[in-house]
Amino acid sequence: MTGKAFSSQIAGRLAGHTLFSALVDAAGRYGSREPQLEDAVGQKFSYGRILLGARLLAKRFEKVTQAGEIVAVLLPNANAVVSTFFALQSAGRVPAMLNYTAGPAIVVSACRTVKARLVIASRQFIEKAELNALQEALEAAGLDFFWLEDLADDVGLFEKLCAALFARRALARPKPDDPALVLFTSGSEGHPKAVVLSHGNLLSNCAQIAERIAFGPQDKLFNVLPVFHSFGITGGMVLPLMFGVKLFLYPSPLHMKIIPQVVAKTRPTILFGTDTFLTGYARAAKDSDFASLRLVVAGAEAVREETYRTWAERFDTLVLEGFGMTEAAPVVAVNTPDERKPGSVGKLLPGIEARLEPVDGIEKGGRLWLRGPNVMLGYMTHDRPGELQPPGDGWHDSGDIVEIDENGFVTIRGRAKRFAKVAGEMVSLGAIEMMVSRLWPQANHAAVALPDKRKGEKIVLVTTWDAADKEPLVKAAREQGYTELMVPNIIIKVAEIPVLGSGKTDYVTAQKLAGERAIR
Repeated sequence: MTGKAFSSQIAGRLAGHTLFSALVDAAGRYGSREPQLEDAVGQKFSYGRILLGARLLAKRFEKVTQAGEIVAVLLPNANAVVSTFFALQSAGRVPAMLNYTAGPAIVVSACRTVKARLVIASRQFIEKAELNALQEALEAAGLDFFWLEDLADDVGLFEKLCAALFARRALARPKPDDPALVLFTSGSEGHPKAVVLSHGNLLSNCAQIAERIAFGPQDKLFNVLPVFHSFGITGGMVLPLMFGVKLFLYPSPLHMKIIPQVVAKTRPTILFGTDTFLTGYARAAKDSDFASLRLVVAGAEAVREETYRTWAERFDTLVLEGFGMTEAAPVVAVNTPDERKPGSVGKLLPGIEARLEPVDGIEKGGRLWLRGPNVMLGYMTHDRPGELQPPGDGWHDSGDIVEIDENGFVTIRGRAKRFAKVAGEMVSLGAIEMMVSRLWPQANHAAVALPDKRKGEKIVLVTTWDAADKEPLVKAAREQGYTELMVPNIIIKVAEIPVLGSGKTDYVTAQKLAGERAIR
C-alpha cells in the first residue's frame, strides 16, 4: 500500500531547506515587521524579532556547546522558546525538548539517553511552575544550566547591532538530512526513548499537512499543546511560522476555565487540542467564546461523538481528527474539510507508504508499518546512549492496529499493547472506551487490563461517572453489536482520569490505580 508521490509546489518550496533557512525564507515571503508571534504575557514578536533573538542567542550557545551537540531545552509555550529553538538551529546544535511534567527521574533519564550536558531554561519558569526539584535532580546528574535571564541582562548595544546586521545569516550550515530535533516518548514503559528527527523530516511533514488543509497569513493559530509534544512543536510552532500563520502560544492546556476566555480575546481561527482538552474547554466556555474559530484539529486520542456534536452545535466549529506519532514528525493521517469520514482519522498524507501485517486474533486490519520523508532518523535508547539506531530500510513499526478502507480512510482499532486477551479472544481497550463514551458521554473513561487466573486477563473500567454500573454496560454492548467479553469485569469510580502533560490518558497510572482498588 503506497501513498501517491509527494511532489508539489509546497514541497518544492521547502525542499533543500533547513529549519533556519526556511524561517528566513518565510520572513522574506510574509514580511518581517508585522507581529507574527504572541504569548500569554503579551509579548509580540515579528519574524524580524524572532531572527534577531535567535542570532543573539546562537552566538552565546556557540561558545558553550560543540557543533552537532544535543542541548536540552526546558521552556514552556512562550516567545522565548521560539527564539531559543531557532538559535540552536542557527548554531548547528540539536534541541532536545524536555517534558517537565514527566517527573525528575524520567527527565534525567532522557538527558542521559542523548548525552546532554547543558539545559537551557528560565529561572522565572522554574519558579512559577514549581520545578525546583527537577532543577536539583538535573544538577545532581551533572548537567549545567544556561539561564536566559542572564543573557537579557548582559547584551550590549554593539552586540545588538551586529545581531541585527547578520540576523538572517546562520552561524552553521547543517544539511537537510542532519538531526534537527530530539523528542522523547512518554516514558510510560520505563526509560523514555529519544526520537531523532531531521530538518527534512519536519519540513516534509509541514508540506504534507499543507497539501491537505488550506491555511495561510489570514489565519491565526492558538496553540496550547506543549512544545515537548510532537504535534505541539511541529503543528503548533514550526508549521505556522513556515506559512505566515499568526501564532498565539499558551503555556498550559490544563487551564480549562481560562483558555476559552483567552481564545475569545485573541480571536484565532484554528485551535489544536486533544479530546480530553476540547471536552474541558467546552464545559467551561460560553457559546460565544469560540466564535472566531473555523476549525479545530484534534489528535493524540480518539475523538468522541459527543465532542464532535458539542463543537458543531454550540460553537459552529468543525473538528477534524488526525493521527500521528512522534516518530513521523508527527502527522500521518488527517481528515479535511473536503474529505472526512466519521470514526476515521482521515487518509494518509501524501508521500507516506504503509503496509499492514497480520495480527493473531484480529480479523480486520493489521499492524501498521510506515515509511516516508517524515519518518525519523532513528531512536536513541537508555542502554545505548548517544547512538542513533535507524529504522530498518526506513520502515517504522507504529504499534497501532488499523484498517484502511477502499477509499484510503484509516481507522484506528487500538494500540497493539492496548488489546487484552480475554478467554482467548483479542479485545480492544480503545473500543471499550468508545462504547462506554457513547453510553455516558458526560464523563471520562479509561479501560485497562489486569491478569486473571481463569480468563487470562480481565477488563477494568476506570470512570468519572458516579452512576456507572455493569447492567447498562451489558445492554450497551448488545445494542452496539459488541460481544459481552467487552463488558468490563470491574468498575472503579474516580474524581478524575489521570492525564499526561501531552493530553493523553496516563494509562500507567490508571492501571496502577485499578490494580490497587481491584485488590480491595
